[in-house]
Amino acid sequence: MKIIADGGSTKTNWCLVNKEGKKTYFNTEGYNPYFITTEGIIASLHNNLPDNLELDEVNEVAYYGAGCSSPDKCEIVRVAMKAVFTKAYVFVGEDLLAAARALLGTERGFAAILGTGTNSCIFDGHDIEFNINSLAYFLGDEGSGSHIGKRILRDYFRGYMPKGLADAFWETYHFTIQEVLDRLYNQPHPNRFLAQFSKFLYDNNNYLPYTREVVNASFTAFFKDLVSHYPNYKEYKFNCIGSVGYNFRDVLEEVSHEYGMEVGKIIRSPIDDLVYYHLNLAKQD
Repeated sequence: MKIIADGGSTKTNWCLVNKEGKKTYFNTEGYNPYFITTEGIIASLHNNLPDNLELDEVNEVAYYGAGCSSPDKCEIVRVAMKAVFTKAYVFVGEDLLAAARALLGTERGFAAILGTGTNSCIFDGHDIEFNINSLAYFLGDEGSGSHIGKRILRDYFRGYMPKGLADAFWETYHFTIQEVLDRLYNQPHPNRFLAQFSKFLYDNNNYLPYTREVVNASFTAFFKDLVSHYPNYKEYKFNCIGSVGYNFRDVLEEVSHEYGMEVGKIIRSPIDDLVYYHLNLAKQD
């Protein structure tokens, strides 16, 4: 049996393919090695994998995850996967490679992630050829849920948010500034904490002028500070994976066209296309 997994910072989507080719999907939390240890991943997998999953029957695991962008971070995840799936060959790659393979298959092109965080690359048809570092939520991640979330929090606490939306924000969260700062500086997964507010914006998009302005500003920063710095970027179609890009795809298409890029595929999750890649297109990693 083979398992293909796409792990974001918040959630991991899994697909188990048995010997007959039947696919079974399930989810666990995300395993970004910047925020979780090998031991933490092992404990979470034992608690969250389906009870009827025969671990010893799995002979191959292809795991792509947020934060798996260096050998040492990949090793944190690989050791955990090997401890759980003891009979399996384990491949660990970064979520950006998953996005590129899902969006482009074996074709050359541009691929991006707009979810909890952001990333982007030029893909050569097998591997990432060129990448501009998004610098994570502290320094960058323009266009992401966490980037939008920071703007929403600033606007709320400074009194810039429209009153009706501010009232809805208070009714939803009841956060004080002290509680927010504690969540950001003293508690785990601050990037997930920030990113949740982009969903609040989507769920309350009846405040359309404000919603569009916030999202447009974040996507514009993504294109200005990242996308437009790729060599000959206008020659590529803009392809994107992630809930933020998908939910606000009308704004994303608008900004993409402003920067002279034709839009290709914008999808919420790569898992189905990634499974197709591994079953039909992939060579042995």
